[in-house]
Amino acid sequence: MRTKHTFRLPTDLMIKLAEYAARKGVTQSPVLEAALASYLSPDGADRLEAALARRLDSLSRQMERIERHVGISNEALAVFVSFWLTSTPPLPDNALAAAQKALGRRLARGRKLADEVSRDVDPVAPESKAEPR
Repeated sequence: MRTKHTFRLPTDLMIKLAEYAARKGVTQSPVLEAALASYLSPDGADRLEAALARRLDSLSRQMERIERHVGISNEALAVFVSFWLTSTPPLPDNALAAAQKALGRRLARGRKLADEVSRDVDPVAPESKAEPR
């Protein structure tokens, strides 16, 4: 047996309901029935908690993979830098002061190597906010 009820809904909610029902090719009544049944079911909170737990587990696994990849990247960079430092001769004393001054100017302008590398790799990428050289 079905009982007729009249509800007043906000306009934006009514529009969403009508659009959803139209997309699914059903009337609005079954959509409202399903929504109310889901909302009022005693296990609704349990299902929501289970869905959140699954999502958190998925996010945790993703973070673990990212952590692993970052660790590998850091180790590869450390090996490269170590090799580079052992195979590159040190700067002469007269060039060391000029190099330090150039580095100070670069840092004062806010330029980053990552910005330059991304521009070299993707020449259509927008210029960074830093001043031109």
